[in-house]
Amino acid sequence: MSEVLGEDPEVILAERRYDAIARIMESAVRKEEGKWTFTDMLDHVFLHRALGIPIFLVLLWAVFQFTFAFSEPFMVMVEVFFGWLGGLAAAGIANPQLASFVADGLCGGVGSVLVFVPPIFMLFLALAILEDSGYLSRAAFVMDRVMYKLGLHGRSFIPMISGFGCNIPAIMATRSIESEKDRMITILVNPLISCGARLPVYVLIGGALFGAAAGTAVFSMYVLGIALAILMALIFRKTLFKGKPAPFVLELPHYMVPKAKTAILHMWERGKLFLIRAGTIIFVVVVLLWFLSVYPWAATNGGEIIENSYVAGLGKAIQPIFAPFGWDWMTTVAIIFGFLAKEVVVATYAMLLGTGEEAVGDTLVSMGLFTPLTGYAFMAFVLIYVPCVATIGAIWRETNSWKWPVFTMVYLTVLAFVVSGLIIGIGRLLGYT
Repeated sequence: MSEVLGEDPEVILAERRYDAIARIMESAVRKEEGKWTFTDMLDHVFLHRALGIPIFLVLLWAVFQFTFAFSEPFMVMVEVFFGWLGGLAAAGIANPQLASFVADGLCGGVGSVLVFVPPIFMLFLALAILEDSGYLSRAAFVMDRVMYKLGLHGRSFIPMISGFGCNIPAIMATRSIESEKDRMITILVNPLISCGARLPVYVLIGGALFGAAAGTAVFSMYVLGIALAILMALIFRKTLFKGKPAPFVLELPHYMVPKAKTAILHMWERGKLFLIRAGTIIFVVVVLLWFLSVYPWAATNGGEIIENSYVAGLGKAIQPIFAPFGWDWMTTVAIIFGFLAKEVVVATYAMLLGTGEEAVGDTLVSMGLFTPLTGYAFMAFVLIYVPCVATIGAIWRETNSWKWPVFTMVYLTVLAFVVSGLIIGIGRLLGYT
């Protein structure tokens, strides 16, 4: 078929199949001439060659504005609750080490992560509404033209969108991609899509440093992740996996008014993964971090002199690597533990600074640990560098080799240093500090 007709067989078969469907529809469906349906009118705008991508970006920006605006009151409520609970534990438990564990480790550490349940659930709710309305399929169609030219398969967009929730199921979703080369490229670039676990870090840093522009700062991280994923896909297509991506055939559903029950169920199904992680991986990591931050007990005076702790020694030993970025040893520790679970970055700051989430942002600013420039570079570093342990495991399972997980960790770490370095370098040239 390729030799005779000069086209890809998959495209030809799809065209013939839809020709047959059209003939059947003509005999079975009566349609008034000259009238546009509601779907036709919306598609004329959303699928427009010039306006399609800008509309997608505007809607994505609106999602994060919605996430910030509606989640903030709930975040304050959770913060107040865990602050009250930690105060009760500190005052009511006689044993100082046990009191420190409950107040600082559990209420301070795990509580500082659970504070971000509201924005994560709000993000998933907004994405569920877009998905149930039928728009996300249009977004995949609009992005296909750009992605195909840059070497990424159009079907890769669906796992990439899924990566906004969690990179693990997104990587597993690449099984729907038939071409092995296209599938491998999608797996390798998927960790660049900003998952829900990174959102608490963006909210913390963005809220502390950018004020009213925090939503835009967070949105820019997601755009940066998509841009880097497309760039790396182009590089991989030109080097490791040469050839053209397979054609993308997509059937667009009719637009629907999202049902509240369905959207809430979708939000819960995705959000509960975060709660499960908070009750398992994050809990274990926070306990380990608490131990390293308060011992040796005598030297730290029960965690009050954090500079004498085991974790401070670890951070100070590695900190020179990050010194050019203007990051202190606490940030180094946050990066190290963030490899186990990205949410732990926030818990690390809460524990090392001895404060709750709301006060963490103010403390970061008052202590001068971050400026808007170095804080933005740190957000980019958290976006790019080595994904969590569970994601590395998913890459290993899907590729059935340790070669690709190791390759992913190396290239992402190098890319994180390069991008963060460029942000700080260009920022300083423009007069920022």
